[in-house]
Amino acid sequence: MTRYTTVFIKSSIIACVLLILSATAIAQDGTIYPLTAPPEPNAIRLGTGGVDNQPASESWFRQWGDPMARNITVATLTPFLPKAGKGNGAAVIVSPGGGFRWLSMGNEGWEVAQALADKGIAAFVLKYRLFPTPPALDDFTAWMNRPRTTPPASPDTSNNATPPRPPQMDLSNQLTDAEAAYAMIVKRSNEWSVDTSRIGMIGFSAGAGLTMHSTLHSKIMKLAFIGPIYGGMNPVEVPKNAPPMFNVIATDDFLFGGQMGVIQSWFKAGIPVEFHLYQNGGHGFGLGNPNRTSNRWFDAFIHWLEVNQFLKKKSS
Repeated sequence: MTRYTTVFIKSSIIACVLLILSATAIAQDGTIYPLTAPPEPNAIRLGTGGVDNQPASESWFRQWGDPMARNITVATLTPFLPKAGKGNGAAVIVSPGGGFRWLSMGNEGWEVAQALADKGIAAFVLKYRLFPTPPALDDFTAWMNRPRTTPPASPDTSNNATPPRPPQMDLSNQLTDAEAAYAMIVKRSNEWSVDTSRIGMIGFSAGAGLTMHSTLHSKIMKLAFIGPIYGGMNPVEVPKNAPPMFNVIATDDFLFGGQMGVIQSWFKAGIPVEFHLYQNGGHGFGLGNPNRTSNRWFDAFIHWLEVNQFLKKKSS
């Protein structure tokens, strides 16, 4: 080994260590950093139109080490397919969260989709259209850091009082995007080796809201199962043809507040429901954060799919 080679290797190791330390610092920092839009070579445009009164183009930022997109005006679907011969025919639309103002594409999108593909499930990340946010990152950061009214940890439910509902949003664009994603998967099911009777949808936070909204209001989506992960817990009116539900939230999530209304709604409707209430995990944990009881939810979800035979291949 030449002296030049030795120096090059040592320099490379030092550079890698510095890069890891830098990435770790960013990962632990809630500061919003600008981010160049990453390549999305497999993203397929859904052709659902744009967003009215949108003053800005799509841009990206990084927070807590995760890539996030905002001001999305063009909806796309990105397939994550199992390796050849490893697929079981099941498919899942993955809907990231972000309050319908941004999308956490990494920890609630791509990472989840890849984990599903590794289990033989065809996964499709839905990058849906969003409500406008300030064009400048500094203005967006100021808006994100604005003072908020914290909801009470235990809402008053005495005298059977109904817990307050969040403000209603017009989710027509987002529903159209979800329906277009579903239609595309059905149309290309042979190409992607998908059993159209086993297409489900899983979503996180606002993505869980979109999953629920699609379940309650879509006229074309025939979802086989749904997985709202740390979504709203208010009661809903369950359609007769609603699919089985796998639901996850942590007690220290601000969306929980001791409420289990949506679980009770599914139970009273006589539709299969599995509910995992974890001691801790907070909000936005994706596949999991260190030392949290919620970190095993994905394994439980896969087991639930197996037990309910959603992963069972059709006989020839």
